[in-house]
Amino acid sequence: MTPWPIFEVWLAAAIAMLIGWLIQLRTRNAGIVDAIWAAGMGTSALFYASVGSGGLASRVAVATLGSIWGFRLCLHILARVLSEPEDGRYQYLRAYWNDHQGKFFVFFQAQALLTALFSLPFYAVAENPKDTLTLPCALGFATWLVSVIGESVADAQLSSFRKNPQNRGRTCRVGLWRYSRHPNYFFEWLHWFAYVFLAVGAPFPAWLLSLLGPTLMLASLVWITGIPFTEAQALRSRGEDYREYQRTTSMLIPWFPKGRAEG
Repeated sequence: MTPWPIFEVWLAAAIAMLIGWLIQLRTRNAGIVDAIWAAGMGTSALFYASVGSGGLASRVAVATLGSIWGFRLCLHILARVLSEPEDGRYQYLRAYWNDHQGKFFVFFQAQALLTALFSLPFYAVAENPKDTLTLPCALGFATWLVSVIGESVADAQLSSFRKNPQNRGRTCRVGLWRYSRHPNYFFEWLHWFAYVFLAVGAPFPAWLLSLLGPTLMLASLVWITGIPFTEAQALRSRGEDYREYQRTTSMLIPWFPKGRAEG
């Protein structure tokens, strides 16, 4: 496979993000960017599977797992975008940027570039010549299954909590959210290790690309757009209740909560 398919993924994502930017210009809801990103990831998995030079089993695996993960995430986000006001993170950016549409355009196009970068593990799997079930392949399927189920459960628990009017202004500590402040992010990060396993056997330079998935996702979640933005918004909206949650609950990796502070 030449680098051209990667360029084509970026170009398609850039066009999709342009359309998304125009949609938010009309709706004033920038949350559509996340739904487009997820859909772009699912589509890129199908695309690499169709043009990859790897074995049929490898290409079917990345097409199936990557697309199911991406489109499930897209539908989950889209349901929130269509039924709720703009996410507080984007409301904050809109106010901070004084609704500067040039900055929003750059932000949307940056997500197109991230689509191309995050799609590289799919590229690696699609180049894997393995065409039989191996131990790394089995580990990849198991990792994918655990992560997608875990993320779906975390999303459902949070959605159910948010729908109860009595929980307005309160922090979700239900189910998986008792053990991690961001269990959905944890399983999102875990999901990317599936493609590291599935790419075992790919030509060496291509296999290295599979490591970008968990590396980029961890960096994004912990230091860039994920947890910092989400927790800043939670502190603005929930104040001391969320500060207590931060003191007692693991940030990312699920673990038993600490006792609540006295007083």
